[in-house]
Order: sequence, then structure tokens, then C-alpha cells
Amino acid sequence: MDHWVAQAVGKITADAHRSADTHLFKLQIPRLEGVDLYLKDESTHPTGSLKHRLARSLFLYALCNGKIREGTTVVEASSGSTAVSEAYFARMIGVPFIAVIPESTAHSKVRLIELYGGKVHYVASAPEMHGASVELARSIGGYFMDQFVFAERATDWRGNNNIAESIYRQMEFEPHPVPRKFVMSAGTGGTSATLGRYIRYKGYDTELMVVDPEYSVFYDSYISGDRGLTSGRSSRIEGIGRPEVELSFQPDVIDSMLKVPDAASVATILWLEKRIGRRAGGSTGTNLWGALQVAREMMERGEQGSVVTLMCDSGERYLDTYFNPDWVAQHIGDLGAYSQALEEWG
Repeated sequence: MDHWVAQAVGKITADAHRSADTHLFKLQIPRLEGVDLYLKDESTHPTGSLKHRLARSLFLYALCNGKIREGTTVVEASSGSTAVSEAYFARMIGVPFIAVIPESTAHSKVRLIELYGGKVHYVASAPEMHGASVELARSIGGYFMDQFVFAERATDWRGNNNIAESIYRQMEFEPHPVPRKFVMSAGTGGTSATLGRYIRYKGYDTELMVVDPEYSVFYDSYISGDRGLTSGRSSRIEGIGRPEVELSFQPDVIDSMLKVPDAASVATILWLEKRIGRRAGGSTGTNLWGALQVAREMMERGEQGSVVTLMCDSGERYLDTYFNPDWVAQHIGDLGAYSQALEEWG
């Protein structure tokens, strides 16, 4: 094995062992009876989001498949969080990193990419990222990491402390230790693939619901079975939703899907801040809105159990967007109906 590659793998492995697991906390909702709702807080990773797990897996996968060697420039198509995490690992092992991102990406994410030594290459919108990344990597002799292809295969879905194994371990002493349902949004589809596969591998009586924002084709593809669907617009909920059906999206391990209005996603993170005193990103709002709908349906059927979803990243990255009323009014619209529905939870 190449000595430099062995050292790089060792550095990434050591970083994983220095990192504690992320917290799983129970969300206290007065009017939620018989159903326990949990958020796994992925914002506490060193790079501040769920994508830290993905970036680690992608780098290990690429290194062990001989794709990254000493001096290889890594290129990634990302709306921000994956790029932040990949920049972190690129700096750790000493290789250059370039993120291909839409012009609409939050400025705070761009600053973080650059903080970790990465560079950015802008495109007008999400549909242009893939082609631009392929061409950039070709022109400079770099390696296109391509999270939207490799996310579902880079993570060991059978265990090895993946996110599914972590959740089940943390749930062991709860009143309903085997969740009735996981609720997860899809960006690459890698996390939902890991969750769905692990559930089947272990034989758990848990269902996986994937929630999807507006302008994403995952939901319509799941319903129709057509993987060729495309959309000409970028998702307004950063980090999730895609204008085409990515190879990492695995519909066969998903039990159901729910389309969530973007206004509902934003209203939910504002509501969550009032409940826990912390800000979360827009994808957390999509997840939590879906989880609340699941919880309501369980209550109406008289069922008891637990529902688990994810806090994907911190809202501090979105102070100029989702937490800026003027930006929300201009880009998302009126949140009133959804805010009112959330207040009914207490």
C-alpha cells in the first residue's frame, strides 16, 4: 500500500476516534401523547453537520479505491455542507480541494469552505454543478468525489458505527427502544439508504419515511417509478432535494415519502428555536415537519411508540436566509398557515 495513502487513512481514522457520538435528545411537546419524538443532533460534528459522516466515508472510500493520492486535487459538487466537511478532510490529509457550488449558497458556508483551505467554483444553479465538476476535474487532472453517486456505497450500512447503528444503540433504554418510524430527508440519498438497509439487515420493525422539499424530483420519482425525471429549479432548502434522481437515491429501501412545502420547513425551524432555544437549518425543518405529521397520525390511530429524525446542521449558517424575515418573505413566502399549525402543538 502507498505509504502516503496509509498515512491519510490513519489520520482520518484517528479523527473519527477523537470524535464523540452525537447527542440524541427527546423533544418535549405538551400535546404529544403516547408518542416520543427524538432529534439526533448532527450539528455537533467538528464541521457542524450530518455531512461530516458522509465526507469521512467518501474520503476513505476514494483513498482505499486508489482514486486519491498525494497531490490529487479533490473536486466536489455541493450546495455547501458537504463541501465544508470535505474541505476539512482534504486539509487534514494535505490535498487541494475545490467546491463547485450554486451562487445562492449561504455566505457563511463559503467562509467555512475557505476557512478549511478550500476554494470555490461558482455555477448559476444546482443543475449545473455536476457537469461543471466533471469538466473542472478533467481539466486539472483532479478527482471528482461525486457524492451523488458514491454516498450510498461509501458508508458501511451493516454497522461500523454508522448513523443507524448509533441511533438504535442510543435508544436502548427509552420507553419505546425500537422506533416506529425514521423520518429523513434526501440530498444524495446516502443516509436514507444506510437507514433503510440497516433496518432490513437487523430485522427491526421500523419504517423509513423520506421527506422531500419543493422543486425536488425524488418524491415524484418514488411515486411514479420514473428515475428519468428532472427539474429546472434548485431546491430552496439547502442540502436536500435534487433536480434529478441521483444514483445514490435508493427508493427500494424506503417505505413511504412525503412532500413538504418549503414554507412549512422554514416555519418549523422558527418554531423549534422557540422550543429549545437553538437554531437549526432548513432541512431539519423538513425532517421535523414530517416527523410531527407521523406523530399526529399515530396519536389519531391510538398508537404508541417513538419517532426519530435528524437535526442536520446548525441554523447559525442561515442567519442571512431562513432566519432573515425579509429574505424569507422574498424567497419563501408567507409562513402564517404553517406557523399557526405548529403552535397547536403547544
